[in-house]
Amino acid sequence: MDLTPVTLRKPESTDGYALNSLVERCKPLDTNSVYCNLLQCHDFADTAIAAETADGDLVGFISGYRPPARPDTLFVWQVAVDRRMRGQGLALKMLLALVERLRPTGVSRLETTISPGNAASEALFKKAFRLLGADYSTEVLFSRQTHFNGEHDDEVIYRAGPFTQSAPNDAQH
Repeated sequence: MDLTPVTLRKPESTDGYALNSLVERCKPLDTNSVYCNLLQCHDFADTAIAAETADGDLVGFISGYRPPARPDTLFVWQVAVDRRMRGQGLALKMLLALVERLRPTGVSRLETTISPGNAASEALFKKAFRLLGADYSTEVLFSRQTHFNGEHDDEVIYRAGPFTQSAPNDAQH
């Protein structure tokens, strides 16, 4: 399989529109307004990572933040990988690179929410937790009935950490 080379970098506010387009192409991800994506790229650039091809196409993005009450934690809000880039390990590479970038700032834990049945996301995060040497737990954070009026699947929170090892240089192995 040919792997498309990408550059991983901090996002910039000018990535907001391209991020909005990327998320729209990554069904079933929840879309946000362009303005929200601009804020993610501008105000939350330190806790996000962008992947772009040599010709400047945004083909991957992870948005996250550090919850104010848990500054040792990176909460991953959304992982988007363009369909043409799937199967190359890009999501794992971005996630581990983001964790390693934040580790010197005190981040030693990772959280995310995943809807039941999203096997790809479950596999991604479980592999990352294993590579980071982190135990994890799960519980329903937002329930379909209580929080979404029956119109959205449950959101199960995965809490992992503390990390006991650094991410490998080559996240594909």
